[in-house]
Amino acid sequence: MKILLIQTAFIGDVILATPLVEKLHRFYPNARIDVMLRKGNEGLLAGNPHVGKLWVWNKKQQKYRHLLALLLKVRRESYDLIVNLQRFAGTGLFSVLAGAKSVVGFDKNPLSFLYSKRVEHQVGGGLHEVQRNLRLIAHLTDEAFEMPKLYPQSNDFQTVEKFKAKPYVTISPASVWFTKQLPAEKWAELIALIDADKAIYLLGAKGDAATCDLLARQSGGRAVNLAGQLSFLQSAALMRDAAMSYVNDSAPMHIASSMNAPTTAVFCSTVPDFGFGPLAQSSRVVEAAPSPACRPCGLHGYKACPAGHFRCAHDIKPEQLVAKP
Repeated sequence: MKILLIQTAFIGDVILATPLVEKLHRFYPNARIDVMLRKGNEGLLAGNPHVGKLWVWNKKQQKYRHLLALLLKVRRESYDLIVNLQRFAGTGLFSVLAGAKSVVGFDKNPLSFLYSKRVEHQVGGGLHEVQRNLRLIAHLTDEAFEMPKLYPQSNDFQTVEKFKAKPYVTISPASVWFTKQLPAEKWAELIALIDADKAIYLLGAKGDAATCDLLARQSGGRAVNLAGQLSFLQSAALMRDAAMSYVNDSAPMHIASSMNAPTTAVFCSTVPDFGFGPLAQSSRVVEAAPSPACRPCGLHGYKACPAGHFRCAHDIKPEQLVAKP
């Protein structure tokens, strides 16, 4: 049996698709499970023993020409099953034309009427994104929950071992969206409240280095800027043994969930009810209290506060952030 999972969205979306890999492997241990994702995210699945081939779509250069070339290659594989986790027409058309015996996807995809099986996409009601995704394969497996999982390798753990000489916390202060990102001054207030016996490591991508460098300097060197210096899996390896990982509603939260790492997740303009909350056994959510009447203002966040005041972030008190391990 040959299965292809399609998730070409962002980092967190790929992580929240890994439960399908875990469950499909358990029910079909002899199946080959391949994954199609966007260029730049392939490092997330490096070392995953249950993933076969990675199909990488370069969305930034000749996007649709590259997708067509990818389609021609995928058709030669003659997949038994394609599971499309996305709701956009591009991947919907790709799934239909890829020549698989069966195609499963969400009903909100405009081309889902051509699928073999359509599954309702429900937002809210306490349903987590992982549960939504698992519904796509419930008819082939079961309805039990499955945790997301990444697989840092021994070299990933060796790379971050030097940072584990004493107890530590990690802080991932950035987000793609401004309204999902706690302001830098709030993170600075948190750093000042963290127990002096703990090291503090600032995590993020290369594009987050300036924000993390500012926080490191403001902390007087107390916090160490590692933004852009660690891979996805190295960050996961560091988070696994942290006393606490402080994150926004963003990709680092899902990395922490994949390692079952203690997590404090800050929600500004978005709310956990959308289905993207932390999943670690030891986790908590921090929100403005009381919540502004305009919150939530959108599912994914904005580049600026639509109301101009950003109270959902500024009303969060530093004391709310402190979590005793």
